[in-house]
Amino acid sequence: MSGAVLVAVAAAIGNLLQGWDNATIAASVLYIKREFNLESEPAVEGLIVAMSLIGATVVTFCSGAVADWLGRRPMLIISSVFYFLSGIVMLWSPNVYILLLARLLDGFGIGLAVTLVPLYISETAPPEIRGSLNTLPQFTGSGGMFLSYCMVFGMSLTESPSWRLMLGVLSIPSLVYFVLTVFFLPESPRWLVSKGRMLEAKQVLQRLRGIEDVSGEMALLVEGLGVGGETSFEEYIIGPEDDLADDHDLSAEKDKIRLYGPEQGQSWVARPVTGQSTLGLVSRHARMVNQSGIVDPLVSLFGSVHEKLPDTGSKGSMLFPHFGSMFSVGGNQPRHEEWDEESLAREGEGYASDAAGGVSDDNLQSPLISRQATSLEKDIGPPPHGSLASIRNNSLIGGEGASSTGIGGGWQLAWKWCEREGQDGHKEGGFKRIYLHQEGDAASRRGSIVSIPGGDAPNDGQFFQAAALVSEPALYSREHMNQHPVGPAMVNPAATPAKGPSWSDLFEPGVKHALVVGVGIQILQQFSGINGVLYYTPQILEQAGVGVLLSNLGISSASASLLISAVTTLLMLPSIAIAMRLMDLAGRRSLLLGTIPVLIVSLAILVLGSLVNMGSVVNASVSTVSVVLYFCFFVMGFGPIPNILCAEIFPTRVRGLCIAICALTFWIGDIIVTYSLPVMLKSVGLAGVFGMYAVVCVIAFIFVFLKVPETKGMPLEVITEFFSVGAKQAAAAKNN
Repeated sequence: MSGAVLVAVAAAIGNLLQGWDNATIAASVLYIKREFNLESEPAVEGLIVAMSLIGATVVTFCSGAVADWLGRRPMLIISSVFYFLSGIVMLWSPNVYILLLARLLDGFGIGLAVTLVPLYISETAPPEIRGSLNTLPQFTGSGGMFLSYCMVFGMSLTESPSWRLMLGVLSIPSLVYFVLTVFFLPESPRWLVSKGRMLEAKQVLQRLRGIEDVSGEMALLVEGLGVGGETSFEEYIIGPEDDLADDHDLSAEKDKIRLYGPEQGQSWVARPVTGQSTLGLVSRHARMVNQSGIVDPLVSLFGSVHEKLPDTGSKGSMLFPHFGSMFSVGGNQPRHEEWDEESLAREGEGYASDAAGGVSDDNLQSPLISRQATSLEKDIGPPPHGSLASIRNNSLIGGEGASSTGIGGGWQLAWKWCEREGQDGHKEGGFKRIYLHQEGDAASRRGSIVSIPGGDAPNDGQFFQAAALVSEPALYSREHMNQHPVGPAMVNPAATPAKGPSWSDLFEPGVKHALVVGVGIQILQQFSGINGVLYYTPQILEQAGVGVLLSNLGISSASASLLISAVTTLLMLPSIAIAMRLMDLAGRRSLLLGTIPVLIVSLAILVLGSLVNMGSVVNASVSTVSVVLYFCFFVMGFGPIPNILCAEIFPTRVRGLCIAICALTFWIGDIIVTYSLPVMLKSVGLAGVFGMYAVVCVIAFIFVFLKVPETKGMPLEVITEFFSVGAKQAAAAKNN
């Protein structure tokens, strides 16, 4: 997965530039005041610092919609251009007004980077390491602050430090970022699929994953285009079927689903569970936990999945370890159908091409299920072995090789054929999409877990219990079947994204539920006290005697303040590195629930230190330890996780729009906290401010416990499906 890691590191440089700018403006404003005589004009001084916040807030208004329209990569390129231009203009800046313009341009770059880098990384990273890679922006941001503080500290030791040079240096790393975004970063494969550019998406996935066969993930990305839809929970027992079963009439076994393997005569069969299971459906646990009506059903749904992970954890599953190509449905069937124009000729006559529909030739040019699928409009006799006609009421699983059916985190993607009697007596059929997830290890106790209808468990005991999310697939849409046909069963995915994002999609229950989580956690993060603690850190360390020690070494007060800030940011880096390791092991929710109590205790100690006089040395020591703990645990949890969650919980079609709403909340909260802090310090004092922050952290802990689900190791499309189901369960619980 080195391709995905390198792409994430390159994208995270945008956040390094943000951290760099935050540190340089904090240092250079000391010298800007002297040159422009701003000591008597605190409003202008504050505006110089805040102009980047204003620019970030303004650009966030439109960043999401434009990113859904133009793509993620062009917006990152534009961000690097804004960074570069602002650095050049700040290097020039003959007066305050030009400096304010440069700070506004800088804010545009910051706003785009902070909003879109987590989104971009989430859409390109594999589920197993998505959390770790999405912690990189926090790490690079803090690293940028540390490097910048070191640079300005060195400049402050000179006879005449130049604030223009301090700010203008930003243009050098931003130029590097521009080169990387233009020549190295690919477009998000999910965005490409949302625009029907299938061949490009396939090539990007092959580069990111380092493998040739990405058909399973390609199908997953297409399935993620839908918003809402009816979803049901089912449960299956899956195991290998004896070769003799191939001669049986499958039409008589309505409840059996055939999953084909690469070897002729070898297949696996899924049968619905009808008996009582010790593991149960995923939703059963959610209903039991939520009987009190306190915990969100969504939290319980996600939690039940992670409780049932096999010993391999979120890194993979034993489910279907040896499945072959989704196009290989028989021993003589070609296996190497591709998402390109070459496979069009192999489909034979009678299948419309993309060109006929006015779609560009880089789109999907062959059906996901080959032409052996039957027509729904005529009765067919007993078909030959291996054709799709023989597996109505059965499913096909995607990909070639052991990994191609997996979509990450132990989940598998399949489709099931369903039929029902129409009003005119004819049969009507359609596909159902199935997200399968193994609930436990291979069963060794024959018949002890569930009762399997239609036969006993396999003699070797190699069967698995799997939870399934079953819903209408994006690849089979009746409304588009007659408009953009590609094959007899599936439609061109370009037909689905033609609609594009819509504001009405924001009112879909799952999207609304996700917005509550995303906006809520962003608000609570901003009011949890990080800005206040940052503001007060130099004063605390000064009380601890650090400033006196540095003065004795001949370092000026301004230089001492910069060095203290550099040391403070340096302490964050190992904590963020630990968070990167734990993000996909412990999970986002667990990290939040484990770190927020430390924030509460640290703030409470700071309050006591302000109210109780324990002696100057003791007070300073206790306050210093509290500040260090607060910083370290904040960057492990509440720092990176809100942005990670917001980049994971929204459907592909509206992801850019929704994450922009969350980012806008972030910037508005940042502005409110920044400007209210001096006023609050005067009105309620330091103890009152930290007390308020502690109360907010308590509220944040309750909010996370009740509302924030665990998303580690799960594909983005499965996460959004769970939000849709959870929202509907919550609505049903309220109605009851």
